[in-house]
Amino acid sequence: MLYQTDNINSTKKMVFIAILLAQGIILSFFERFIPLSFAVPGAKLGLCNIIVLTSIYLLSFKEALLLVFLRSFLSALLFSGFSGFLYSISGGLLSFFVMYFVKNNLKNSFSIVGNSILGGVFHNIGQIFMAAFIIQNIKITVYLPMLFLMGLLTGIFVGFCTNFLLESIKKLGIIDL
Repeated sequence: MLYQTDNINSTKKMVFIAILLAQGIILSFFERFIPLSFAVPGAKLGLCNIIVLTSIYLLSFKEALLLVFLRSFLSALLFSGFSGFLYSISGGLLSFFVMYFVKNNLKNSFSIVGNSILGGVFHNIGQIFMAAFIIQNIKITVYLPMLFLMGLLTGIFVGFCTNFLLESIKKLGIIDL
């Protein structure tokens, strides 16, 4: 019996997406143990954004968006509850749309690291506006300058990690997308 190439490729892609999702959830779990809150309360490295950014560069819009949603939902279900989901999805969706737009429309102007920095900054913007909505007080936005700095620093780190991961995937020929 002959195998259809499309089915094999779609199965490989589905497995690859599942692996990325699992990695994103694992990174979310381990990130909870990295104490960045001493510098800026509530700040995190955003390690799962390595997976989000990787998906933006390797997958279709729908597949990458699904990955963002599932990672936010499952991580919240396992680790942080409904309020964690609200913060994760608000920051995650805003940064996803910005990074996807930049990758597809401004790719000559931004490197992966530059795109990651934008993602980090916009993730924080999404979260701070969700917090303002939840607590019904826009004054929380005074916290944005500190979050911009954290988004810049973590964005650089995430961007370099994503670059390394994308190069490794390419060199190893792990998947032919």
